[in-house]
Order: sequence, then C-alpha cells, then structure tokens
Amino acid sequence: MINIFYIKTLFLFLEIITKLQTDELIPSAAMQSPFVAPQATLFPDWFSPLRQWLDSRPITSPDVAHRICGLVPAQCPFARDIRLGDRTLLRIPPLCKLNPLYHELVNLRFRALCYLADVCGEDISRYC
Repeated sequence: MINIFYIKTLFLFLEIITKLQTDELIPSAAMQSPFVAPQATLFPDWFSPLRQWLDSRPITSPDVAHRICGLVPAQCPFARDIRLGDRTLLRIPPLCKLNPLYHELVNLRFRALCYLADVCGEDISRYC
C-alpha cells in the first residue's frame, strides 16, 4: 500500500512538472536551447551564497579538519525500515538527501579528510 502511494505521488509530481513546462512560467525557447538562460525560475536557489562559501573554504588547520570530520557523518544515519515480523510496514527515506547543503558538506568533509591524510600524514581510519 505504501509503494502504491509513492508511485501515485511520483506520477502526480511528474504531471505537475510537465504542466509547468508547457505553461508560460518556463519559456519554451529556454527549454529547447541549452545556451539560453531561463527568464523565470520556479524555485530560486536561496542557498547559493552558502554553497559557494562552503565550497571555497580552504582547510588550513588540523584542528578544524578534525572538527569537520567529527561533525559531518560519513553515512546518512536516518534511513530506517519499520518491520513487523517479515513485513516492512514503513520505510523512512534518508533525510540527509533532503538537506539542500548535503553535497557541499560531504565535499567539505572529504577535503578535510584529504588534508589530514595528505598534508598532516595522519591516520584517518577512525573517521571512515
């Protein structure tokens, strides 16, 4: 029953997107040519300055690198399956994928691990 709900929601979402693309909200010329920027955006990127700031941060201190590796988890800890016997009653998706800064934080953690391993020559196996 839950799988049917997800499938219906997906089809509804795809139907809404196709209707928005055919309406006046997204110009058809912008949809055809990859070189023409769309004139109207449906979802503005409010996190763009923070994304750029996180991507441009250099890792220059071992203390900062250790703190980043300790704060940003290696795996998404939120994915769960609620079961009763052999049946899965509810599946909770990984909520970190809903985080708009997920990729930037994982990239920052990776750069901190690389700094610790390459520059400082430390063993990073405790963070993996």
